[in-house]
Amino acid sequence: MSDIEAVALQALSKITFDTYWLDSLESEESQAALELDIECDLLVVGGGFCGLWGAIQAKEQHPQRNVVLIEARSIANGASGRPAAIMSTSVMHGIDNTERMFPQEVSELEKLGRENMDGFRAAVERYGIDCDIEWGGEMKVSIGDQGLETIEEDYQLYCKYGHDAEKLDQEQVQAEIRSPIFHAAVWSKKRSGTMHPGKLVRGLKKAALELGVRIYENTPHVSNRLLGDKVVVNTPNASIEADRVLLATNAWAVGHRKISNRVAAIRDRILVTEPLTPEQMEKVGWAHRQGIYDTRTQLNYMRLTADNRILFGGRLDYFFGNDTDPVIDKTAAPYVRLAKSFYRTFPQLRDEIRFSHAWSGPIGLTTRMAVHYQKYHGGKMVFAGGYSGFGVTASRFGARVGLAILDGVDLPETQMTFAQTLPNYIPPEPFRWIGAKITMYALDTLDEKGGWRILWVKMVQKMGFPITL
Repeated sequence: MSDIEAVALQALSKITFDTYWLDSLESEESQAALELDIECDLLVVGGGFCGLWGAIQAKEQHPQRNVVLIEARSIANGASGRPAAIMSTSVMHGIDNTERMFPQEVSELEKLGRENMDGFRAAVERYGIDCDIEWGGEMKVSIGDQGLETIEEDYQLYCKYGHDAEKLDQEQVQAEIRSPIFHAAVWSKKRSGTMHPGKLVRGLKKAALELGVRIYENTPHVSNRLLGDKVVVNTPNASIEADRVLLATNAWAVGHRKISNRVAAIRDRILVTEPLTPEQMEKVGWAHRQGIYDTRTQLNYMRLTADNRILFGGRLDYFFGNDTDPVIDKTAAPYVRLAKSFYRTFPQLRDEIRFSHAWSGPIGLTTRMAVHYQKYHGGKMVFAGGYSGFGVTASRFGARVGLAILDGVDLPETQMTFAQTLPNYIPPEPFRWIGAKITMYALDTLDEKGGWRILWVKMVQKMGFPITL
């Protein structure tokens, strides 16, 4: 066992395998489960960000609309209680991904992303949601000199599409955040930053209830069918007859064959440290408290919490059959690599700081890495999902467009490529698992060993999967 691995294991020895975001909040009583058959104009399935934003915007657009939301367990129990919550103006998982997938529409999508962030901020202020928002911007950092070309490319894209961005050299990035492996950065300063996703989702739930949305927790969707001109959704104890249904379940909907043909439940892992002391914060710097992600092949992302913990995430994985709750992710073993990466990033904290929380969660990954829409029952039911980054804010945009598709409203957005087409097909099991495992291993070892791994990753990229070198 290497010295750094021993340090990592020791730092993980007294950890809570639960999301810090929810563990840091007082417990809250759930809304009652549905027990009687009901009718509604709009049914939203899923009580995460997309579902709550969908319900809220539906009531804002038409206050008299009868809106019901059901959640299989409790609000924020899924992905919305687990992210890093780095806010971005991008609604398509980053400006580089937008140009990769929608090269003819980048300018318009970036404009829509800025408008969406302004709408997000206005809604948070309008409903009085205190969710620890810090507008420090988002920053991509180069790991060594290998990522310098990526930083230059991203900087040019930011400038091209009207963002307020600054390119930092090694001395400048070290003045922002002290990590010996950061050699350059591009910092997008406006309309981005970090927040507390647990507080946000609770605030959205409160706002939805105040607007008149009926919320039923511990009420899973069991089945659905078309009955005349209505969609009937069955739950364990009652049924709901709805004019329209918005499926806002993201990775948790991959059990449905048609959805899982396009969406894979890739798992992401996160560590959170104990709070840093003022002396430790001085060692790290980070005065502007940006949300940060790097140029590694298996990238890491990081941010500060309101009480000065460092959240450090990454290390993608996949489990057979789109398993969204593997037992192994509640043990220390899968987090050792992530902890080692943390200490390489911040060696000044190596013998000083432990981790308090570790968790993982599924990302609804598609070949686009961004929201798409699938129609059922003649368009009366629409699935809106595929968020795999920046979903805290992009989900508001995705829900708004999903509602327009459901209602038949002819918005310019509904005519754009992302709303009109589907991501590429993903092979079924066991080929999905085999391919994912080889790809994850290649990503884990590519930076150090190269060789066949470069060829494999390039092949996967040509198939349409969002992997970059």
